[in-house]
Amino acid sequence: MRTCSIAAAFMLALGTAQVPAGPQHGIAMFGQPALPPDFEALPYANPDAPKGGRIVQGEVGTYDSLNPLILKGNVPWQLRFLAHESLMGRSYDEPFTLYGLLAETVEVAEDDSWVEFHLRPEARFSDGSPVTVEDVIWSYETLGTEGHPRYQGAWRNVASVEKVGDRGVRFAFDEPDRELALIMGMRPILKKAQWEGRDFADSGLDVIPVTSAPYVISDFEPGRSVTLTRNPDYWGADIPFMRGQANLDEIRMEFYGDQAVMFEAFKSGAMNVTRETDAQRWRTQYEFPRMQSGEVVKSEIPHERPSGIAGLVMNTRRPPLDDWRVREALIQAFNFEFVNNVLNGGALPRITSYFSNSELGMDHGPAEGRVAELLQRYGDALLPGAMDGYSLPEGDGSKRNRRGSRAALDLLGEAGWTIDAGGVLRNAEGERFDLEILLSQGGYEPQVAQRTADLYAAALERIGISPRITLIDHAQFTQRTNAFDFDMAWYMRGMSLSPGREQYLYWGADAADEPGSWNWMGATSPAIDGLIDEMLASGSREDYVAAVQALDRVLTTGRYVVPVWHNPVSYIAHDADLEYPDHLPVYGDFLGFLPDVWWKEAD
Repeated sequence: MRTCSIAAAFMLALGTAQVPAGPQHGIAMFGQPALPPDFEALPYANPDAPKGGRIVQGEVGTYDSLNPLILKGNVPWQLRFLAHESLMGRSYDEPFTLYGLLAETVEVAEDDSWVEFHLRPEARFSDGSPVTVEDVIWSYETLGTEGHPRYQGAWRNVASVEKVGDRGVRFAFDEPDRELALIMGMRPILKKAQWEGRDFADSGLDVIPVTSAPYVISDFEPGRSVTLTRNPDYWGADIPFMRGQANLDEIRMEFYGDQAVMFEAFKSGAMNVTRETDAQRWRTQYEFPRMQSGEVVKSEIPHERPSGIAGLVMNTRRPPLDDWRVREALIQAFNFEFVNNVLNGGALPRITSYFSNSELGMDHGPAEGRVAELLQRYGDALLPGAMDGYSLPEGDGSKRNRRGSRAALDLLGEAGWTIDAGGVLRNAEGERFDLEILLSQGGYEPQVAQRTADLYAAALERIGISPRITLIDHAQFTQRTNAFDFDMAWYMRGMSLSPGREQYLYWGADAADEPGSWNWMGATSPAIDGLIDEMLASGSREDYVAAVQALDRVLTTGRYVVPVWHNPVSYIAHDADLEYPDHLPVYGDFLGFLPDVWWKEAD
């Protein structure tokens, strides 16, 4: 079996050795990059992989923009990673480690007050023009002011940016920040001249961005398909970071109305690869003719990244969801064991915290050691369980789940909600407990989320709550969640092995009222913001892990999400002639895996 191990990579990435002064080929948050300056290729890439072939994969829904760098519009999700390139590239075998891509070298001030990059002289855009320092500075300034909110937060901490020599650019920070040095290496670089006289923040299908990436958008049919073609003159084909990557000549994304239609397209051969998110279907519905003939095979890709959080998020901006007792009651009412058995055959483990399935995850007993020291600073800001220990409830496995229902009713009673003679839950003013559950059509939701919501709604009705499931198209779902116009909504947020500044965007107080932010739950806890600060200021691996574990406790005991399950294995079905390396990254099937390091075996 193909395996991966995080232990060695994490120790290297989070060690305590100091990075040598002067320009380097890579950068790590702590310590030194694992690969030497003369490395041949990333360990999970095959430098001898043949070039050629095509991959056709599907997405559910539609799109109305080709610019993934702004808030406006719906964009094919992989365009952000396939059609753009940055100064540094991320190694998915080492948390918190980057290697040179457009930049030949990187240098960080000894006091972490600035970072300086020097461009490779051979770096070119797809039209053949050189990538210049002016392009870099314009890209950072534009993304930091007009781009998607995910780019704007870090930009506020940049005090100045200046050109250094012919090919260098230095970013100075308003205060020392080691992680910001890495973030500055990961911004997409665009061609400044292409956007002169255009409104970057309002662009949609009218502009195909000129970038330096291996692939260019060669064809698209609005809302139906996008085709990317490998640039035969790609400038970086032989730099170490890119050897063994971008092997396929063509990547095509097809769009379908729903998951069932997309699955039929894969079975018929209209697609040659698909990611499966339904564990039950993976076990029971893949004995179709192309699979039986050997034309299609199933691959299971293990990973060692955190579970992240998935389930039904509660909008704390709205009463009564602003009361933690109500949120805990809604968690108690969710019969995980029964739902998991119905939908997954009981095969998938529960998400027990935001960073579960990794050493960054919280312990469920009383906080101890450094974790306890960090939490004690926030006193009254902590909810019950953060210090003393917290675990999600266990149902009895039956459909009615009487134990969970009783616990939910007790908590609701404490919060002022009681069941009237007609079996309806009401508060002291006689108002009903109404609850809208917002879901998006297509994709993962109808196959899993809608069935989950249906089972959950039945449980809520048994305790007097009046749930209403609203199923809308993806564009409407995006609009409503951007405006925080929901009670509960299906929510998925992946976590990495190197959490950092993006945590402010996920649940920081400043993002709580920012339209379009990822803080859907509206969390505004000083403990959350303070522990993110502690995490970013950590000077050692031990302090960093303790800060993340403490943050995990605060997030989990915030009772913001009714969590479901996660899968420590990714399911990919694909044509048998599509291959991937034996060495798997610790992140498994993550952003830099399919299709980046895949290839088509020669006939």
